[in-house]
Amino acid sequence: MSIKHMETIQFKTTIKCAGCIAAVTPVLNKTVGENNWKVDTGDPSKILTIKAEDAAEATAVVSALESVGYKAEKLN
Repeated sequence: MSIKHMETIQFKTTIKCAGCIAAVTPVLNKTVGENNWKVDTGDPSKILTIKAEDAAEATAVVSALESVGYKAEKLN
């Protein structure tokens, strides 16, 4: 049985408040899994941190957020 390595990926987002988090929760839970993401709305860049198995999930997160009206830009 192989163990998959989870990497942490961060994004600058337009997720600003608790209402925004409520709006993105269903798509982020579907895309990366419940408890595999968090948003720091206290940070000026509104940083979204996800735990992902591979870089392809980063692209999926950006698309998922855009589908509900938010923007995300992967940080290096």
